[in-house]
Amino acid sequence: MQVHTRTNAPRPVRGTRWGFPDPLTHCDDDGLLAVGADLEPETLVAAYRAGIFPWPHDRSPLPWFSPDPRGVIPLEHIRVSKTLRQTMRRSGWDTTVDAAFPQVMECCAKRGNGDGTWITKPMRAAYHRLYALGWAHSVEVWSGDELVGGLYGVLLGGVFTGESMFHRRTDASKVALVDLIDRLEEAKGALVDVQLVTDHLASLGAIPIGRALFLELLHELRDDDIRLASDRLPVSRLAERSALRRYGATALS
Repeated sequence: MQVHTRTNAPRPVRGTRWGFPDPLTHCDDDGLLAVGADLEPETLVAAYRAGIFPWPHDRSPLPWFSPDPRGVIPLEHIRVSKTLRQTMRRSGWDTTVDAAFPQVMECCAKRGNGDGTWITKPMRAAYHRLYALGWAHSVEVWSGDELVGGLYGVLLGGVFTGESMFHRRTDASKVALVDLIDRLEEAKGALVDVQLVTDHLASLGAIPIGRALFLELLHELRDDDIRLASDRLPVSRLAERSALRRYGATALS
């Protein structure tokens, strides 16, 4: 059995001075719960623990959301296409965790289609602080020394809330997601929260569930001691494991 280097447990934060309304009773039809507050670590941790996340919009006070339905990927639901499996087998790429968090955030913020424009300088600074405290994590995809893809998000026990992903090579962001799920599964985690289901995420196994069910699962899982393997690992291993999932087999440690 391989012995992994692992991420550290998150450092405790003090209680937030902000009180968020109950998402079960106070969200509008778009999932908007509140406006205002700040991006201090204690505020963000309290929000994520309650199933709430910030989503900045241009020239408006900071909004906080808890959508219904909520997009999630149960680990066993991940879908790996034949083309993606071929990429993983042949690319020669490697993956790491937390090796280049600032660079991953910067790349996500500069995505060419404009989808990263909500990752403002204050947002980057806020998640850098969460990363320094062990709450936020990144997955990097490398071609040699070149960063070709990745994602970042917040880990609350057995639930990883993904915030954004990017790619510089075809399928590299998908590889980052499959790698995250593989590492989360190995660490005995349970769920990737993708917030909203897009066609792209649905093709990878994302499904919508009710807000109440999501909050129930989050409450059950958020205090689990889950620490991701952070070693540099070959992407080719994921092709074999995805094939085992496809045929209903279970890899032995």
